[in-house]
Order: sequence, then C-alpha cells, then structure tokens
Amino acid sequence: MKAPQIIPHKIYDIPGLQHQLLRWRLLGKTVAFTNGCFDILHQGHIASLSDAAREADYLVVGVNSDASTRRLKGDQRPINNQDARATLLASLLMVDAVIVFEEDTPLKLITAVEPDVLVKGGDYTLDQIVGAKEVMAAGGRVVINPIVQGFSTTGLIEKIIRL
Repeated sequence: MKAPQIIPHKIYDIPGLQHQLLRWRLLGKTVAFTNGCFDILHQGHIASLSDAAREADYLVVGVNSDASTRRLKGDQRPINNQDARATLLASLLMVDAVIVFEEDTPLKLITAVEPDVLVKGGDYTLDQIVGAKEVMAAGGRVVINPIVQGFSTTGLIEKIIRL
C-alpha cells in the first residue's frame, strides 16, 4: 500500500498520542513502546523495530530530541535532526506512532504512554531498563531483544570518516 500522505500523521505530541492510544485501547488493542536516537537508520534498527512490532498490535517509538541526543552521544551528534529522524521512522511500515522527547531518558514518556509491552534491544538487564518497573507495576511486560551484531550508528560514522 502506497500512502505517503499518512507519514506526517504518525508523528505525535503527547496530547495527540494519548488521544490515539485511547482509540486503540477502546478497540482492545495492545501497545508496545521502544525508544532510541535512531540517528542513522540501519539494518540493526530495522531488525529491532520489527521485533518490537511483533510484541503488540501497535508500536510507538520514542525518539531522543536533538538536544537529548547531543547530551547522550556528544557534540557531533545527531547527524540527522529530530524532524528527519522522526519522519524516517514514521515512514516505516512497522511503526504506528512516533514521538520526540526532550529528556535524557524516556521515563516521562513511558509513564504517559503506559505501554502493554516495553521493548528494548541490546545487552540490558531488566534492572537497567528505564521504565521497566513502572510498566510491570501496571501489569505490562518488558522484552529485551538481541541486537544485530555489526550494525551501529557509531560504527557507520567511523567508517564514513575513514573513507
């Protein structure tokens, strides 16, 4: 299905997202949440987002803002600005909603979304995942998906610099 006109409608602010979440939940649907900087989209991101989407009826993706990404990754990041990153994510079939957040962690956003499933990729343990306690206390679950080895934004940037 080609419907590029829906891409900007998949990018939300908090009130808009909460309204959409209410509609989905009234239909009895489940919601998964994941987050990241997604600075240069690569195969590892696609695998992680695909895995996350399998966990619920709808997938919400939190994206670190430009300022948040700089604080987490350094002054040379992000490569792509938050609007570009949000648009790329919203264009993906497996992503149903995208929201940019300003904080260094997605805790405030996770408590606003109240996902049925919190999904994180990587080598985390349950106690290291921001929002895990809150999601489980509300009756949700936390899923840790394996990362795809050999793919990272930092690795891509280093490769480009060497060229």
